[in-house]
Amino acid sequence: MNEKMEIPTVKQTALGLYVTTKEAYEKWKANPEGVKIIDVRTPEEYLFVGHPTMAWKIPVASQSYEWDADKKQYPMKPLADFASRVSDVAKKEDTLMLMCRSGGRSAIAVNMLAKAGFKNVYNIIDGMEGDVVTDTGSVFVGQHLVNGWKNSGCPWTYKLTPDQMVLPKVN
Repeated sequence: MNEKMEIPTVKQTALGLYVTTKEAYEKWKANPEGVKIIDVRTPEEYLFVGHPTMAWKIPVASQSYEWDADKKQYPMKPLADFASRVSDVAKKEDTLMLMCRSGGRSAIAVNMLAKAGFKNVYNIIDGMEGDVVTDTGSVFVGQHLVNGWKNSGCPWTYKLTPDQMVLPKVN
C-alpha cells in the first residue's frame, strides 16, 4: 500500500497491515489458495448490500436493539467466538484480508485475531461500500460511495453462499 497514505485512527490495527480493496483483490487473484478475503459484516449486510464473490463471511459483531442515547445509534455487539470461527477456515499463519463496510469494524476484527495469535491479517481500509462523500455540494454527501469494493470494480454479488458463511451458534 502507498506508504504516504494516512490511516484514520478508527481503521488502525495492532498489526499495522493495510490494503485497499483493489490491492486485496489483486493479492487474492495472484494467490487464491494462500489469501483469504473475510467479510466481517452482518448477514443482513451480505444479503441487502452484497459481498465479494470469493469472501468468507464471518461476522465479528451483531446488531443490538438497545438505543445508545449518547451515540445516537443502536450499537453493534462484538461476538466472543469470532476468532474461533475464523480458525474453522484459516490457520494462524495464513494471509487474511478483512473487510467490513468502510474499515472500522474490520480493524476491531484484525485486533481480535492478533490477540488470538494470527500474524498476517490485513485491514481492507475502504471496505465494501467505501468512505463517505464529503463534498457538501454533492447530492451524495454523507453516503459511502468513495472507493470500496463495490465502487472499485471488484467482483461482488447479492447471492448468498452458505458454504462460505461461518455464523455464530444460535442458542
